[in-house]
Amino acid sequence: MNTAMKLGSYVLGLAVVFGGALGVGKVVGPVGTQPAAEDHAAMAAPTASASAAHGEHATEQVQEDTPGGLQVSENGYTLNPITTTIKPGEPADFRFAVTGPDGRPVTGYEVEHDKKLHLIVASRDLTTFQHVHPEMAPDGVWSVKLTLPKAGPYRAFADFAPTGGSALTLGADLSVAGDYQPEALPKQSRTATVDGYEVTIDGELTPGRSSKLTLKVAKDGKPVTDLQPYLGAYGHLVALRAGDLAYLHVHPDGAPGDGKTEAGPEIVFYAEVPSTGDYRLFLDFQHEGEVRTADFTLSAGERPQVPEPEPAPSAHGDDHSH
Repeated sequence: MNTAMKLGSYVLGLAVVFGGALGVGKVVGPVGTQPAAEDHAAMAAPTASASAAHGEHATEQVQEDTPGGLQVSENGYTLNPITTTIKPGEPADFRFAVTGPDGRPVTGYEVEHDKKLHLIVASRDLTTFQHVHPEMAPDGVWSVKLTLPKAGPYRAFADFAPTGGSALTLGADLSVAGDYQPEALPKQSRTATVDGYEVTIDGELTPGRSSKLTLKVAKDGKPVTDLQPYLGAYGHLVALRAGDLAYLHVHPDGAPGDGKTEAGPEIVFYAEVPSTGDYRLFLDFQHEGEVRTADFTLSAGERPQVPEPEPAPSAHGDDHSH
């Protein structure tokens, strides 16, 4: 049944869930569970210190871990959409600014993977995904041509690192006016096809543990061995958790031109998700001068059990009785 949505402006959400920033490999998130130790370098995201070993301290730490991704503000920085109207299927000049702790638009950014800021936009039902790169004016206002294909709620993620500061991912809710009917989450699949390319994914998502994911790219049944660098890597992977759109952005092992990383057909990632549940994964890769996106639905299994610590030896001998 259609739900009429007459929305003339964007709505900013303040949901505290989890997210990530550019870099290789992990997100530590809440969901009432304790993160495991890292196997690979964490993405440069502001997170609390490592969890305590056990007991009440571990529970406290998980509650305090509130990584970015779905927060509109963090560490004094706020994502501020300026554009107020987007119509379905029509190009819009989407404008926004990031304000800093002083309340002014930020104009100084670190370059991360060839860009000062990465913008991800996804529909709430996770059937639409875009990874775009806006341009910044001298006054700190960013703009990009954005076409959202259908009416309904969307989430925009700004992935960046202010000059001299930690990497952040801030999010804002966007709304496109019109009749809206959410689509079902695409079924789980380890194979995606796009423009004649077939991409397969091997590996499991294990909450609280760094998981190896191997993606293989083929075209017309033949392995692609001449992938082209895109934003400093042979592939970029974004994972969004179904339901709350918790965000994770990871990059593959190795780098083009390092003398050991092959240009396909395999792209290897290490990613850590914080909870069980369904995730949508989106792989951007470039071949023959064009960037394409392959998408998958995977389910994260049970969190590995952390063994209870051994009790400390008694200060008294075993034969000492009371």
